[in-house]
Amino acid sequence: MGAIKIIFGIIAVLVALFLGLLVLLLIGFETGPVAFLMGLVTATLPLPIYLILVLWIDRYESEPYWMLATAFFWGALVAVFFAFVINTASGLAVAMMTEDARAGDTFGAVISAPIVEETSKALILFIFFFWKKDEFDGVIDGIVYAAMAGLGFAMTENIQYYGRAALEEGGLTIVFFLRGTIAPFSHPLFTSMTGIGLGLARQSQSMAVKIITPILGLGAAIAMHTIWNGSIYLFGGPGFVFMYVLIMVPAFFLMFVVIALALRREGRLVKEFLTPDFHAGLLTQEEYDRLGTIRGRMGSSFNALSKGGLKGWQACRQLNQTASELAFHRSRIARGISSQDAHEREAAYRTAMQDLLRRLRTP
Repeated sequence: MGAIKIIFGIIAVLVALFLGLLVLLLIGFETGPVAFLMGLVTATLPLPIYLILVLWIDRYESEPYWMLATAFFWGALVAVFFAFVINTASGLAVAMMTEDARAGDTFGAVISAPIVEETSKALILFIFFFWKKDEFDGVIDGIVYAAMAGLGFAMTENIQYYGRAALEEGGLTIVFFLRGTIAPFSHPLFTSMTGIGLGLARQSQSMAVKIITPILGLGAAIAMHTIWNGSIYLFGGPGFVFMYVLIMVPAFFLMFVVIALALRREGRLVKEFLTPDFHAGLLTQEEYDRLGTIRGRMGSSFNALSKGGLKGWQACRQLNQTASELAFHRSRIARGISSQDAHEREAAYRTAMQDLLRRLRTP
């Protein structure tokens, strides 16, 4: 069974790389090699900053790197391919039917792109939701996976936009200012609506919520994307400014509120499901309190770094992660999401916590 999974994984990676390479080749043919390289460099240089900001959100239970990478490259390679093909084909079809190239471009951008792009990006979220239930626990996880897929998609899309702009004198600076400075998180923001919907579904015990919120989340992602593209194509610069100030900026700050509330919930969950370890004497009062808040965890990490250096900091970071894994594992069991090795995993988490606590308490 393990060999089959490995073979399937290798095939999936090769297919994704092939699809992504096709898109990059098409962009290169459109822009030429010099403009393509300029677009590639401009699209990737600020990417580490965006990734760090997204990963910072995941404060309590960091997601597996392979899943984060999968979401990112799904957006950058697979979702982009399907969006490129379907949007181009639908735009050409409308242009041929109406004998109006402008109508085809508008349809592709305002109607096709929001539906196709948000659906293709959301597919990896639904795969994680159903396939990796032990790594998709709530709203924060949904936002993080969605943001990674959105950043990947935006990176490849920006290669094309920046490459086109590089063909015009001064065009690259303007486009980078608009896409890389004013609106670098548009795609992550749109797709995060789907992630929030799936996160709420995971947290809820209600079947109605489990069915409705993912649909509403995807619908909200498509609607926001439609408003974004429509303001530019239908109303030009003034429409874009109006939409950006009155809709997108408030939506962006509202996302911070959602993240803050979701992090508070995760902190309460950690304290609730680590209570047995506190009562059993595994955790002291101070350790228990610190594990339940972001500020407490940051303080613990700083103290561990100052006393034990890098090794102490790493041990503290591992403790924070292991404690969260244990708490979220118990939460999943309480909500009826269990696995055959549930007891073995809990025992392993507790043993790891004991070892890490021993190392951190030793002078």
